[in-house]
Amino acid sequence: MNRSWWSTIIAIFIFMLIAGCDTSEDSKINIIPKPLELKVLRGAFRIDSTTQVLFSQGDDAAAHVARYLAERIEKAGGLKLKVSSATQATLVPGAILLAADQSAPELGDEGYLLEAKRDGIVLQGRPAGLFYGVQTLFQLLPPQIYGDEARSGVEWTIPAVRIKDKPRFQWRGMHLDVGRHFFPVEFIKKYIDEMAMHKMNVFHWHLTEDQGWRIEIKKYPRLNEIGSWRDGTIVGRMGRPPYKIDNIRYGGYYTQDEIREVVHYAKERFVTVVPEIELPGHSVAALAAYPELSCTGGPFKVRQIWGISDDIYCAGNDQVFEFLEDVLSEVLELFPSEYIHIGGDEAPKIRWQNCPKCQQRIREEGLKDEHELQSYFIRRIEKFLNAKGRRIIGWDEILEGGLAPNAAVMSWRGVEGGIAAARQGHNVVMTPSSHCYFNQYQGDEANEPMAFVGTISLKKVYGYEPIPDELTPEQARNVLGAQGNVWTEYIKTPERVEYQALPRMCALAEVVWSAKAKRDYQDFTRRMSAHYQRLDEMDVNYHWPALTGLEAQNVFIDEMTVNIGNQRRDAEIHYTLDGSEPTKESPVFSTPMTITTPTVIKAREIVPNGRMGQVYEGHFIKQQPLDPVSLQAGRQGLSFQYFKLDEPINATTDLAGLTPTETGRIETIAFPYDDLPEAFGLIFSGTIKVPADGVYAFFVLSNDGSRLFVDSRLIVENDGWHGANEKRGQIALKAGLHSIRTDYIQAGGGKALKVFVKGPGIEKQEIPASMF
Repeated sequence: MNRSWWSTIIAIFIFMLIAGCDTSEDSKINIIPKPLELKVLRGAFRIDSTTQVLFSQGDDAAAHVARYLAERIEKAGGLKLKVSSATQATLVPGAILLAADQSAPELGDEGYLLEAKRDGIVLQGRPAGLFYGVQTLFQLLPPQIYGDEARSGVEWTIPAVRIKDKPRFQWRGMHLDVGRHFFPVEFIKKYIDEMAMHKMNVFHWHLTEDQGWRIEIKKYPRLNEIGSWRDGTIVGRMGRPPYKIDNIRYGGYYTQDEIREVVHYAKERFVTVVPEIELPGHSVAALAAYPELSCTGGPFKVRQIWGISDDIYCAGNDQVFEFLEDVLSEVLELFPSEYIHIGGDEAPKIRWQNCPKCQQRIREEGLKDEHELQSYFIRRIEKFLNAKGRRIIGWDEILEGGLAPNAAVMSWRGVEGGIAAARQGHNVVMTPSSHCYFNQYQGDEANEPMAFVGTISLKKVYGYEPIPDELTPEQARNVLGAQGNVWTEYIKTPERVEYQALPRMCALAEVVWSAKAKRDYQDFTRRMSAHYQRLDEMDVNYHWPALTGLEAQNVFIDEMTVNIGNQRRDAEIHYTLDGSEPTKESPVFSTPMTITTPTVIKAREIVPNGRMGQVYEGHFIKQQPLDPVSLQAGRQGLSFQYFKLDEPINATTDLAGLTPTETGRIETIAFPYDDLPEAFGLIFSGTIKVPADGVYAFFVLSNDGSRLFVDSRLIVENDGWHGANEKRGQIALKAGLHSIRTDYIQAGGGKALKVFVKGPGIEKQEIPASMF
């Protein structure tokens, strides 16, 4: 080999060596949310007992963050670091310097510059930026930094890096409903810590509800004596009456001192607490205490069931506005936030329609209808809050009847409300129930504890984009950010709150902080493998990402290869075939297995520290393909029966015996009419042409209930009242015609029905007209 070849090889080797030591990314860096710019340098900085934490002299905010950093290192590492001011913003060898930054104004109030080298660390930013830079420092340290007991034998090293970072959105929120179920102050603080860890900065505290009033109001003591307690709670999932009530007295509220404590705790972590005082609806707890604020005069009981009540504040009664202004005056003393959330959602107008005072108000104010009366109600509250230097934010129903002049909108019923508000020049927080309602299931509900119906996976949250395509760049600037919501009808304990919120909070944090171009789901799941260890140290009861290849129902004909996969790189999958719960003594799943007989597999992940994920259970069902029907047995094509209902029914099974209002032929499974009432039912029946022998999966997405039958067998069960939710089932079929039937009911609210098929040679798609 000649000399030129050797030179070339040496040059390539040197280039690769340099590239390996000084890169823009590194598999050992697992920061969530992902920084704007990250460059890995050579070496590492070691924290020991001689390390100092310095802050710019006279900078009280930097001093606070410096002490926060030192306290965490002392708690987890047992190292008591010296914290002191520095007369100049220059690095002292062996120190961590927190300095006010004036050199990068484009980073704003929350951005930061971080440079960690062997001989020290410099962190620059404004106060919030310094705090978020410290959160990044914690994630560069071993996961034990999040523990509450000093650990020995841990090397407290930080890899040498250069990071430039700032958030994409200014509103990075998490919500918690304490009205349906009440949670102690210590957990509220922990929830705020979990937010701060992920650089989330708005805690939306939902404090009043039909089921409980959770904030002390000194001028109106009955709000707490009566409104904070209910005489029982509905058992199980909400459906149609009669309801089972447990008759156990339940409740509680936060004293004003406790609220001040939480607000101060959050402020130290650069989290703004936005309180929500619901009006005019979701106010039965207040009406139970002060029934004279209603249209009917009561009496009322604090609501024991979920859902929506017809009883709301009387819009024609000036005493209501006096009461609310008094309540809000005390709220303003407790919460310094710019925004006060006033709810505004799900306020039925039936009481107003039949109330002489409300009708008189409509006439006096020259209003068109009850929707404009709600707008009057909201505007009157807004005028009061604006006079106090505050702004209102409410759910997107406050758009109905005309939006208050300075109001911001939380868009939850999809994104349409947010688009409309942004186009009108109003600030918007996007929180659609399709992606941001963390009370819904995270995977196959057969493997999950009971939650609000609907499924929002970690991947779906991560894929959410807060700025709708319909907005122009100028309109898009009105989108403040996004928020995750945790409604607690079916969430009774702090542990369940965490299970529902995390890791979806982690995914949303990256959506609202990280640059859109930087987001990559595979890279996110890689970094999450390390992040779960941090959550373990914090004793967070998070939801483990679902195992793949182990759906609840799996049909096969002769044999099936099972390959169980997971996202966590630090976990082993243990499984059983005898119905028992897997433990660390159970076999480890390492290679695909072939099954030829009906089998039940239970599996779970176990990490080295012994922590175990939830158990997933897959049923593998052996079937022989069903023979097709003859042409004489069924007419090819599709017909429908439409049932107009006077009131909602519980389930599609209730359609049996009812006489259809109309019948007809239709090309595919879809709503036959554009203008449909709040309550109706549909039955689609006919034949479907299957192109080849094999296993076919059918999926039904519906809002509300649905069921799908093939050859008279129930394949998909998605019945009852619920939001948009998709369920799956499988069946083995021979090529040819097979009977198909889909039943659907609509009980109010959103309407949705789509039926999909997947099978040999067919990617998942809505069943086309050509197959019927």
